[in-house]
Amino acid sequence: MGSATSDTPASAPTARGRKPLTDAAETGLKIVVVGGFGVGKTTLVRSVSEIRPLNTEEVMTQAGVGVDETDEVAGKTTTTVAFDFGRISLNDRMVLYLFGAPGQERFWFLWDRLFSGTLGAVVLVDTRRMDDSWYAIDRLEHHGTPFVVAVNRFDDDSARHSLDEIRQALALPEHVPLIDCDARVRTSGKHVLVTLVDHLYQLALAQESTP
Repeated sequence: MGSATSDTPASAPTARGRKPLTDAAETGLKIVVVGGFGVGKTTLVRSVSEIRPLNTEEVMTQAGVGVDETDEVAGKTTTTVAFDFGRISLNDRMVLYLFGAPGQERFWFLWDRLFSGTLGAVVLVDTRRMDDSWYAIDRLEHHGTPFVVAVNRFDDDSARHSLDEIRQALALPEHVPLIDCDARVRTSGKHVLVTLVDHLYQLALAQESTP
């Protein structure tokens, strides 16, 4: 899967300086980014997308007070109410279509539809609110969707829990990849996606070798 890390552009540049998907692409993978409210899903999709991302962010109002838990995200002023969409070409043959799911409990009914046709998922974790990750992990396991877990390290992540501690807290099996990331940084977000594609590839090989 080493070729998955190639940054070689495919065709004429877009407004973001990236190149659009060409006829040479053979594989398109639908990937869903899930996690708790305010964990950085929109930021991740926005940072890695080579096209102008589609988002359904709305300004948070007084109507959400007492409904959305904002204690650890006091500076957050907007929220996703449907989904985010972006795209990234890992190389000239493989493209990922990214769907960021809304994090609030009142929008969880959308998740099952977003999971339809999904080959893999990224669970973003905020160590300040790890309990918010359990629902995402539970739903992915329920659907049998392979996933990786990425710990979005914020500037004020003073506790700095180790990955081993986080794996234990989330009761993650050893075969589920768990990595650090910074959703604001394109190279870090791309590393998360490459890790997921590698994980899907290894699962496919294991399945092929099973009698």
